[in-house]
Amino acid sequence: MDKQELMRQAVEAMKKAYAPYSHFQVGAALLAASGKIYQGCNIENAAYTPTNCAERTAFFKAVSEGEREFEAICIVGGPDGIPSGFTAPCGVCRQVMMEFCRPETFQVLLTDGQGQCREYTLSELLPEGFGPDDLKK
Repeated sequence: MDKQELMRQAVEAMKKAYAPYSHFQVGAALLAASGKIYQGCNIENAAYTPTNCAERTAFFKAVSEGEREFEAICIVGGPDGIPSGFTAPCGVCRQVMMEFCRPETFQVLLTDGQGQCREYTLSELLPEGFGPDDLKK
């Protein structure tokens, strides 16, 4: 996995965000097992509820193109498109990751847009997560 490339693509994706209400732009770069990277950005809506996070945008793009296995995602965010601190995925995005990823091995990278990166596994961010395997029991 090329972490630098994932960070670069996450920052690039952030620039495409549609965030006229919160002004907090988020970008994500999702690495599929095939090696392909899917970008996603947050897309807000005046009604708020239909708003979609960058992480889910990336996952839905990838899944809609046939991908089902993923290795890592890199996330960056900040007000007015300026990266600030480390932006972690919301609970809904963590649940979407749980649907398609192995929680013990899927890597969630948070970047500040300045080259710094924090790394977690999905199981660290969503302990005791509920996923497809729970429905088989």
